[in-house]
Amino acid sequence: MKIYWNGVSKNIIGDKVRTLRKNAGLTQKELAEKLQLMGYEFSDLTILRIEQGSRFVPDYEVVILADFFGITTDELLK
Repeated sequence: MKIYWNGVSKNIIGDKVRTLRKNAGLTQKELAEKLQLMGYEFSDLTILRIEQGSRFVPDYEVVILADFFGITTDELLK
């Protein structure tokens, strides 16, 4: 598992996920539900913690979120 570290936090995608979610017109709960329907274990609390930067996001979840939003992992990690 790869850990993305910016020197301060192990969660560097929170702000980007929040922006993408809001641009898609989704609530945290709606995003979690859509990901659950795709077979992934995300809750609205998971999304909240990712967006707040308080939850470690493993590389496979970075891939899942990037795929969901139709962007590359590099775009999500910027």
